[in-house]
Amino acid sequence: MIVLALYYLTLTLLVAYAAHRLWLSLLLVGRKPAVGLGVWPGALPRITVQLPLYNEQFVVERLLRAVAALDYPRELLEVQVLDDSTDATEAIVERVSAELRASGLQIRVLRRGQRTGYKAGALAQGTEVATGTFIAIFDADFVPPPRFLHEVLRGFDSERVGMVQARWEHLNLGESWLTRLQGVLLDGHFAVEQTARSATGRFFNFNGTAGMWRREAIADAGGWQGDTLTEDLDLSYRAQLKGWRFRYLDGVTVPAEVPSDLGGFVSQQQRWAKGSVETLLKLWRPIVRARLPFVVWREAAVHLTSNLCYLLTVLLALLMPPAVWLRRTGGWGGLWMLDVALLIVGGGSLLVYYGTAARRAGRPVGSLLWQLPLAMALDVGMSIQKSRAVLEALAGKRSAFVRTPKFSAASTAAAKAYALPRRRAGGGELALSLWLLAGAAAAMTEGGSAATALPFLLFFGLGFGMVGAASRQRERGLRQLDWARV
Repeated sequence: MIVLALYYLTLTLLVAYAAHRLWLSLLLVGRKPAVGLGVWPGALPRITVQLPLYNEQFVVERLLRAVAALDYPRELLEVQVLDDSTDATEAIVERVSAELRASGLQIRVLRRGQRTGYKAGALAQGTEVATGTFIAIFDADFVPPPRFLHEVLRGFDSERVGMVQARWEHLNLGESWLTRLQGVLLDGHFAVEQTARSATGRFFNFNGTAGMWRREAIADAGGWQGDTLTEDLDLSYRAQLKGWRFRYLDGVTVPAEVPSDLGGFVSQQQRWAKGSVETLLKLWRPIVRARLPFVVWREAAVHLTSNLCYLLTVLLALLMPPAVWLRRTGGWGGLWMLDVALLIVGGGSLLVYYGTAARRAGRPVGSLLWQLPLAMALDVGMSIQKSRAVLEALAGKRSAFVRTPKFSAASTAAAKAYALPRRRAGGGELALSLWLLAGAAAAMTEGGSAATALPFLLFFGLGFGMVGAASRQRERGLRQLDWARV
């Protein structure tokens, strides 16, 4: 009874988080994509564009030339290249920035002796000397469209709007199965979560890039701080707790690359998961003490605790096979109806969530027939890696900010050489996959009510097996590259 109670409690909590995504999707019924909310009154303001860089030799020139093509008066535009690089990126920045400076662009390269505070430290240094009233930020792999500044400025329709965020698009969406599935997962966040939270006055976060801040809001919230791995989420909540309002313009898009390498994707997901829990631990007291409407407080609680679900997912995967056996042998066979109900609510909620995201992002819904289940399985398969990051955050273990490598059109050999170093990975995922598949085989053998657990067991087994096999394949590929270098 204890094992079954823990199993159903874990499953119910996960279904509750899935149902919350359904609720966000329903909030968007009848809402059109948001674009600029008005026309900027009076004279255009001065804008500083900040480009935080760290070893981005394959994409930095594309970024600099895209920023130089921004349609905004040159006398009102300042570009800061916040370059902490230690590789060939530095030389590329010097060459291209000199060329752009000669063409009349106000571009300044700022470098630090030490990478203190990582990205937050670079942004803080740049903000101290920035001359703009507004500050736009782009990561190295983004390609802002020429009208971006004008479109986002229209979102500042009130003096209390402190930040306006645009939606990410994906340059390399069709590169591989991994990039396609990342597109599905990211569309859920940008086309549903961010849109619904913004449209209904709930707190949401600046995504670290493809957005613009009112400089006054940054200062009023305490500035950029490097004590979490998600400095963007941290500053976002501090600013909104100070009373600043945010706008999300899902009708304004900025294309960027998603990680094409599994190691980069894992590293990115671990950083986001760990940083969100660090932000939760840092800010939960101010959030609880703030006089917020209940719906705002509830959304903040769900948002900042969502990565704890990965701990629940691993626990659920461990409990599934014994729960099936105990339910069958302990006279609790009637509980199969509860499994079916939870499966319908949880799975149906996620189907509506990702289907809504695909429609609002302009994706062909037909492609989701294979992409959606695999994307959900990929998210499940990442649970061990993300749970490790969550546990490190809960234990107060600090770690370096590991940037996600982007390769653009670099050759395969160059991309692998630039990728994150190989590490032993995939063993835990493969072991858990075998455990779940063994449970599925037992359920098929027993039949009856035990067979109702098959969808859960097979789906989770697929997710962990997919990530485990891909991790092992990546490690073998990098090992072969190491031998080739020798």
